[in-house]
Amino acid sequence: MGKQTGFLEWSREDMRERSTEERLKDWADFKLPLVEDEIKKQAGRCMDCGIPFCQQGCPLGNLIPDWNDAIYRGDWRRAFSALEATNPLPEFTGRLCPAPCEGSCVLGINDEAVSIEQLELATSDRAFEEGWVQARHPLRESGKRVAIVGSGPAGLAAATLIREAGHAVTVFERDQQVGGLLRYGIPDFKLEKWIIDRRVKLLREAGIEFCIGLEVGSAQLTWSALVNRFDAIAICTGAPTPRDLNIPGRELEGIHFAMDFLGAQNREVVGEQSRPVLLNAKNKSVVVIGGGDTGSDCLGTALRQGAREVIQLELMPAPPLQRSMDNPWPNWPFIYRVSSSHAEGGERRFSFMTERFEGENGNLKMLVGHQVEIGQQAGHITLDPIGEELRIPCD
Repeated sequence: MGKQTGFLEWSREDMRERSTEERLKDWADFKLPLVEDEIKKQAGRCMDCGIPFCQQGCPLGNLIPDWNDAIYRGDWRRAFSALEATNPLPEFTGRLCPAPCEGSCVLGINDEAVSIEQLELATSDRAFEEGWVQARHPLRESGKRVAIVGSGPAGLAAATLIREAGHAVTVFERDQQVGGLLRYGIPDFKLEKWIIDRRVKLLREAGIEFCIGLEVGSAQLTWSALVNRFDAIAICTGAPTPRDLNIPGRELEGIHFAMDFLGAQNREVVGEQSRPVLLNAKNKSVVVIGGGDTGSDCLGTALRQGAREVIQLELMPAPPLQRSMDNPWPNWPFIYRVSSSHAEGGERRFSFMTERFEGENGNLKMLVGHQVEIGQQAGHITLDPIGEELRIPCD
């Protein structure tokens, strides 16, 4: 490695962020990149650890020590070559991935892990700035035709690799623009949509065809017709069907699925809506049920829309600040995390079970539930209500 004692000399530095006051006024990216000298130091913290557990923690098997060494030495072209070898879309993962690689970093055993994700993003952004990211044309054509249903992250990655293998690729997307979850699920403050457009332009240059506004399985294009036209089909439709909460009062006006809420706002940002956003939290009391990343995105979106207050509910207890004894390295650390949206405001409540909704004249007015504690019965986890019934006013 370029600096074998770097981890002893330099502490972890995360990407700087725009002030909360500033970023709550718009939908632009909340992050500010580190300067190049600081990025090199962060790469220099990568240890000569012998066995790079970070690569095992990464679902893509990214060659993380290779690009860290190249960044530290200032060889950004080599760093990008190592990154692109395993990751066809690093500009997305560098912004959105939860970074399980960092949870497996050897340095993370008794220190703060190497800031792998921001190094990935810095490498990707540098590659685009320098013009190194090019359309990936095949060496030879196979004569085979492949249909990809869905243009989200899975569909775009599949299209890239299948086209590079020499097959003709057509991507079918039921929405009016390419991107799937990237475009209609991830808020702009985490992923500005010009980043998607930049990549799609390269995919078109590589010969990939996009058919938008066309839903496979409809009368317009049946699955049978698709099977007859193509040699193979890759189904990359994601998980668009939400899990409902079938409790009393669910039919009241004012209760919405996360993707409907987030998608409406994303369309509004780019002017795709033909009418004002219907799911607007301005001056409303908002409750978000679910403590994960999607719930966090709803929190940040509601705050930017001008919600009066936002409460995020999580069924499970708050995770510990540090790894518990039954969650050893290099497993993913189940610890308490504060997302960028959590840092912007709102309230988080843990161990809360929603039991019913109450309303007035058909409109939601109250969420009712209990605090719960985890128990066990016959080897199964139970959630046992404790204390008095809790009532949360909400719109």
